[in-house]
Amino acid sequence: MNDGDAGERAAIERVDEPNTVASLTADLRDLGVEPGDAVLVHSSLSALGWTAGGPQAVVDALRAAVTESGTLVLPTHTGQYTDPADWSSPPVPESWVGTIRESMPPFRPAVTPTRGVGAVPECFRTYPDVVRSDHPTVSFAAWGAMADEVVADHPFDDGLGDGSPLARLYERDADVLLLGVDHDVNTSFHLAEYRADVPAERVARSAPVVRDGRRVRVEYEELEKSADDFEDLGADFEREVGPTTGQVGAATARLASQRALVDFAVDWLGANR
Repeated sequence: MNDGDAGERAAIERVDEPNTVASLTADLRDLGVEPGDAVLVHSSLSALGWTAGGPQAVVDALRAAVTESGTLVLPTHTGQYTDPADWSSPPVPESWVGTIRESMPPFRPAVTPTRGVGAVPECFRTYPDVVRSDHPTVSFAAWGAMADEVVADHPFDDGLGDGSPLARLYERDADVLLLGVDHDVNTSFHLAEYRADVPAERVARSAPVVRDGRRVRVEYEELEKSADDFEDLGADFEREVGPTTGQVGAATARLASQRALVDFAVDWLGANR
């Protein structure tokens, strides 16, 4: 049995009946997702259990839950566009670094695949009516009533800060949905890092992008971020504030106000870092 077969078998064993677009939409409704809501989603397809249609069904259910009057946003990050000299999982030979930097195709929002964010965002970004921000490493994709304004003008040097889609969602009183994942992937806590009164360095970055129809390497500086304490931060948020929790498919789901998460995290980071 290969890894794919094992994963498929585990997904089947998590549910008594297959998840469908209709059943997942109903679960999201029960959790509290309403038409017209703006929702930032972090997800694990495998945690949901076996789903007829896989990630496409999950995307369709999320869209059905918020409807066209709402706004759906998912992270479409591309860690392959970080500096190859810093890669550690796994590292590449030092002799490869120059070749990778020089030959990497430029980041293009319409075609560049995601990395490390799961199957659901990768599927979501391919829908023809989804728009994606142009940050080469921490882009977000969006669909719905406010999609264009959420992803527009994503500054390279403020990738997860006050110029980012995260801040646009905060301004619009969005919710965060953790769908079978924990707070270690809760990107809204990174917005709090920018706002918290804690020591932080800015580090040099560069990435290939398209400018005026040709490949160029842009250089910028960005805040050095860390998610190492996000699980502890999230646990304290759940104990002191508390999200709405429920089941979506076989997954534990948490739904919380992004403003509540970020504001709590600003104070928590100031006290604990």
